[in-house]
Amino acid sequence: MSSPQEDFGPWLGRHLRTSAFNQAQLAKQIGVTHAAVSAWISGRSEPRNEMKQKIASVLGVSPLEDDNGPIHDRPLGDLRWHHRPAHSDGGREYGNAAAFAFNADLSVLAREATQNSLDERRDADNPVRVSFTLQELTGESLSSFLAAIQWDELSAHFTSAASTDQKVARSLRAALDDLHQDRSLVLLRIDDFNAAGLTGPEYGDGRFAAVIRRQLDSHKQAGRQAGGSYGLGKATLWATSKFGLVLVNSTLSESHEGRTERRVIGRLDLPWHQVDGSAFAGPAWFGEPESDPEHRGVSRSWWADEPTVRDLRLARDSTEPGTSFLIVGAHDASGDAETLEEMHEKLVRALADGFWAAMVGGETAVPLLDARVTALRNDEVVVREQRVDPHDHHPALSRALRAYFDNETVSELTAAEQVARVDVPLVVTPRRGEGRGLGKGLLHEAVLLVTPAADTAAVTNRVICMRGNRMTIVEHRPREVPLGTPPFQAVLLAGHATGQEDESTSAAEAFLRASEPPEHDKWDRTEELTSSYEKGALTRLREFRSEIDKAVRNVVGRREVERNRGPKALRDLLQFEGTTGVRARGVSGAPSVRNVQGGVDGSGAWNVTVDIKLPDSENPWILTPVAKFDVRSGGRPTVRWSELTALEGCTVDGANLAIDAGVRQATFAAVTDPASHPVRGAFARLVVEVPKARGGVS
Repeated sequence: MSSPQEDFGPWLGRHLRTSAFNQAQLAKQIGVTHAAVSAWISGRSEPRNEMKQKIASVLGVSPLEDDNGPIHDRPLGDLRWHHRPAHSDGGREYGNAAAFAFNADLSVLAREATQNSLDERRDADNPVRVSFTLQELTGESLSSFLAAIQWDELSAHFTSAASTDQKVARSLRAALDDLHQDRSLVLLRIDDFNAAGLTGPEYGDGRFAAVIRRQLDSHKQAGRQAGGSYGLGKATLWATSKFGLVLVNSTLSESHEGRTERRVIGRLDLPWHQVDGSAFAGPAWFGEPESDPEHRGVSRSWWADEPTVRDLRLARDSTEPGTSFLIVGAHDASGDAETLEEMHEKLVRALADGFWAAMVGGETAVPLLDARVTALRNDEVVVREQRVDPHDHHPALSRALRAYFDNETVSELTAAEQVARVDVPLVVTPRRGEGRGLGKGLLHEAVLLVTPAADTAAVTNRVICMRGNRMTIVEHRPREVPLGTPPFQAVLLAGHATGQEDESTSAAEAFLRASEPPEHDKWDRTEELTSSYEKGALTRLREFRSEIDKAVRNVVGRREVERNRGPKALRDLLQFEGTTGVRARGVSGAPSVRNVQGGVDGSGAWNVTVDIKLPDSENPWILTPVAKFDVRSGGRPTVRWSELTALEGCTVDGANLAIDAGVRQATFAAVTDPASHPVRGAFARLVVEVPKARGGVS
């Protein structure tokens, strides 16, 4: 009477919800007590086969020759959108505030969605697989998809929600205009496998309700190793949709209503609006009608058949547990990526930068993540599937982490391919109410890995800090690194990223997670940190950063490594010059540029970090950094700085650097103004000079 995946109780409850009967009415029709029907639905008992046939007849389900054969679900036409009525007290939300916690940027989406998948990793012996599939629909493919999601029923709600001058309404209006004019729609499906799936009841506590029904409900089952903690990350899915529309198909790791495969629902986030005189709060759900008296009229998830998930573009290529999120009208609000190819490239880059460490394994260590990106147009491949390889994007960093996994680190760098390991102490402040007898707190040993930079590295002399599931949290620039230090790259593993399992490790993981804002991009003051931990927590974080800097200096300050002076392509584009416009080598009695590192960013600006060597002087220096383009003919045109930042041994005074007497080295960072470039930044070599300012002393 039920399918092999579904017990009788869940089957009966499901069909009662879509029938004209409640439990009491069904009991009367078949001649049993209400208590008996309730016991069947809850699974406490089960009727005989003859009674099952009678129930099927009353409910309008055709009797089956085989009692164990599948029961056909209702057709797609029985699904509907349920729009939440407006608040009875007159309150209005003109958009989902959680969606504004992050930018609607593909990089942010990749970071938040992948972090959530890592947090729900199920089998520790295998990586969680995450696949990003871009799909552009036009013509008949577009028409079929819009029909499947009942777009026509939504049209009046879209039109009304887009009619005001609120921020969300303006964006929605532009999206509707684009769809009407271009007859093109971009979908982005994010599939994860070897994950938990959206388990749990429709409305009660569980993963499903936390993602589909609630805001600010993290409900992470990864516990102490979870990357997220605010419950905000899921909002980036809806924020990345021009229409605020996401469809979901989940394969569950734990059965619900006797089933595990193809639990499907859609959610739409609109601002407050009115249709035909009725006011609606904004959110809407796509599913089967709910007949439970407590939630009557609501649309709930349903167990879809395979043709339905194909029509909804939600078909999964594996029965492994996990979830597929389909973002309808996906876009990159930053404007950096507009074509499918650009979006594909941005997703790959974001995954590589944010999760390279999670994708590294060793002889005995299994990677935590396998990430892939592909792009299609009407099911035809535009950009073939690309597996994100951390060794391609961050070779030196990946080498360092693999050396740690394989126990191949050294204590001192003497060769270009070596990886030095140093333990870095972090004192974890006690939680409030637990501090007595613990002194400053528990001592956790984080792990710093340092290795010579790859020639292809765009950014060097930085420490990439992480915890838990090895997502990049902080990119830290260590202070007071000796001038002339060959370029290096470093990784800091803290908390459970170290691979350790003890009390101090768990305490460090929770402490650092509490110090992260919703973006999870720094370790600093947060409300959770100051309210949950004893006084001194911020001091312990500052001490931790100082210990990181000290450990870096201890490694790179004494090493002599045979290698080239940086990437040749970058050396060809950067020239190091002093006060006279000649090479600084051998110049005495005047400040000179000792080292320049940098590159051209997405806006076309040169971002550089410049180390200056100064002769011994009893007087202070006032220098004016100058940027010039080295063109093939004629004089070198000067370009303007848009930013000038003192990093070490100097201060910024307008366009000048002020350096105290006796200081022998200084470092500053600067960004050129693309508007002043005579040619594109990538087409010219950049020359940096540091002449004395007019009227400056020396």
